[in-house]
Amino acid sequence: MDRLSQMLQKFAMIAVFFICAMSSFAFSYAATIDDSVLQDAKLVSDDDNTIQVDNQVMIVADLSNGQDRDQKFAYIVQIHNENDIVVSLSWLTGNLSPYQTFSPAQSWTPTQAGTYTVQIFVWESVDSPTPLSRPLLLTVNVAEAEI
Repeated sequence: MDRLSQMLQKFAMIAVFFICAMSSFAFSYAATIDDSVLQDAKLVSDDDNTIQVDNQVMIVADLSNGQDRDQKFAYIVQIHNENDIVVSLSWLTGNLSPYQTFSPAQSWTPTQAGTYTVQIFVWESVDSPTPLSRPLLLTVNVAEAEI
């Protein structure tokens, strides 16, 4: 091989190595769905046995960052009624430190009796709907307020 071909071959090998190294670096720092865990969703209210119309309830779940770096997140709560119509959508955003566990809560005050589905999501941000964990579902039965 002539000198130019040898130089081009070395350059190509270095370029391939560099691209592979950078790709590996990028993938090692990209959050995966298993790095953040959302679990133990529950409802918290004054009366733990019954959720009633016009009484506030807190929707709480445990969120853990299983990475060795900070992770931004958006904790999103969406509530559907029996007709699959969204009756509430709320979120909060934050940053979890490495290996930190946090229990975010969003409040909801039902205005009608019925059966509702609560969906809880954790995304990178509200603008970037990349899931950081699998969503959680809760079914909530709301009773008329007792007089």
